[in-house]
Amino acid sequence: MSSKIFYISLFTCLSIGLYNSSFAQRKPRAKQVNQGRDSTKTNGNNSDYFSTPNTNAGVGAGNAGAGNNGTGRDTAKPNNNGGLNVPLKYVPSNGNILTDTVAPSMKPEDAIDRSSVKERTPLDYQYIREDDAVYVQKVWRVIDTREKMNLVFRNPAEENGNSENFLAILYKSVAENDANGSHLIAFKDDRFSQPYLNPDDFKKKFSGGLDTVEVKDLQGNTISKEVRPREFKIDSVFQYEIKEEWIFDKQTSRLYVRILGIAPMMRSYASDGTALSKDLFPLFWVYYPDLRPILAKREVYNGKNFGARMSWEELFESRMFTSFIIKSTLDNPFNQSLAEMYPNNTLFRLLEGDHTKDKIFDYEQSLWQY
Repeated sequence: MSSKIFYISLFTCLSIGLYNSSFAQRKPRAKQVNQGRDSTKTNGNNSDYFSTPNTNAGVGAGNAGAGNNGTGRDTAKPNNNGGLNVPLKYVPSNGNILTDTVAPSMKPEDAIDRSSVKERTPLDYQYIREDDAVYVQKVWRVIDTREKMNLVFRNPAEENGNSENFLAILYKSVAENDANGSHLIAFKDDRFSQPYLNPDDFKKKFSGGLDTVEVKDLQGNTISKEVRPREFKIDSVFQYEIKEEWIFDKQTSRLYVRILGIAPMMRSYASDGTALSKDLFPLFWVYYPDLRPILAKREVYNGKNFGARMSWEELFESRMFTSFIIKSTLDNPFNQSLAEMYPNNTLFRLLEGDHTKDKIFDYEQSLWQY
């Protein structure tokens, strides 16, 4: 009996000793694991927390530089961060009719000699004495280049080192010097009282600055940025305003018309390209008598026969265009335009413009007796 008690006591002691020894070994092991996890959260390089500590540490450092807080979590979209840290390059202009220089031809473009075109000069106007001008009226009219008869104003062809677009002719006559080192003066109003002092101030109206465009891949991530010149929308100019004067000369018994100024018109646009209003306003005014020598040397597109082309000066003097009247001094004591007289009715504007045209024509016809 005593031997059984002895063995039971021995077994109990051994069991208690083994349990204490195992508990003593587990407790520091748990403490080491907790310490390892805490240090991993601080340093990010403990092998007990990450299965691949070296790789994740490198990715985390790379993403920290790219703006991803160094967590190493956003490795799938490294560039989807607002376009930061992407290459930036400048893209030159891809062609602008106004500001780009048209290269002249190295060889003759025509099979026949057409050097006489550059030597044209406009004919002098018929002199009219002030006492002989018994009837004078000023008229403002608009040429809409979207009409079929006025499509020649939008011809973008390049001949003899120049663009045939009418807006390009007006722009370069002001912005560039001719062979004599002179250029036309552009004005801000139709009274020709506020000129642009130098061509640089004038060119700022057509230089839209620079735009930064993000280039994205198929997943929508920004991979690069391009700086592009903001091109002037030449198609946005589709109307031209003309100021002219109708004069009846009693000495020759003839009704004359004299164009005083021409102005391209366009809408106001925001920086994103959206139109701010439907109304068009003149970009600049050019004094037509000063422009005549330049227009006399530039030919107008003729799709029927290139050998029978008239100059731009002949087109205006022969009235080979369609237009509608927007303002006149006839029965207009408050100096209002037709848009101000009829702000909500465009049909009345057209009818009143035709009525003004008939009044001038009837005045001339009423002077004759049959």
